[in-house]
Amino acid sequence: MEPKEKQISYTTSNTYSTLNKLNKNTKNVWIVFHGIGFLSRYFLTYFKGLPKEDNYIIAPQAPAKYYLNKEYKHVGASWLTKENRILETKNILSYMDNLYALEKIPDHCQLIILGFSQGVSIATRWVAKSKIKFDQLILYAGGIPEELTPEDFIFPESINAKIKLVIGNKDEFITAARLKKELEKADTLFGGRAQLVKFEGGHEIKKEVLNNLAG
Repeated sequence: MEPKEKQISYTTSNTYSTLNKLNKNTKNVWIVFHGIGFLSRYFLTYFKGLPKEDNYIIAPQAPAKYYLNKEYKHVGASWLTKENRILETKNILSYMDNLYALEKIPDHCQLIILGFSQGVSIATRWVAKSKIKFDQLILYAGGIPEELTPEDFIFPESINAKIKLVIGNKDEFITAARLKKELEKADTLFGGRAQLVKFEGGHEIKKEVLNNLAG
């Protein structure tokens, strides 16, 4: 008899990390999705160069943890794999909806959603599903999921949002062919309003680039 895979539902919990304080003086709230191999608390170190009084940063935590090497000391995390991708995506987006509701982001703040590398796939899927109001969507050195369509991003809260694709000119994962493909996808999804931002560097988060993006 062949094995049979079954499915159950249960309640689980996850962490996330924040940097600085959210108050009446906060200008920008960032929700930043790390890439594969990161933990959210360490990913936040890249955002410490932003002015503390103006910026409050929220870093969701990818749920799948693993040891980064055979020494079994350093732990990283991944958002998704090809295994049960639809189900895992549903779980992650539910986590994000709850996180967003819990944080109660004030209306006076600019909301910046940033995905880095693998985090781009989660940032775009979350925006497409949840239809939240945001001011900037920054797709930093990552790929846009193939299943998304222009209709996913046609909602009132996204009409005036800025869309930015950020790529290092020496990124070893972004070939010229792949960059062309990502730009074409972005133009299709966002009606030609996606802006390409290139910087000197590789597959990395650069603090000076973040400072320029905040404006």
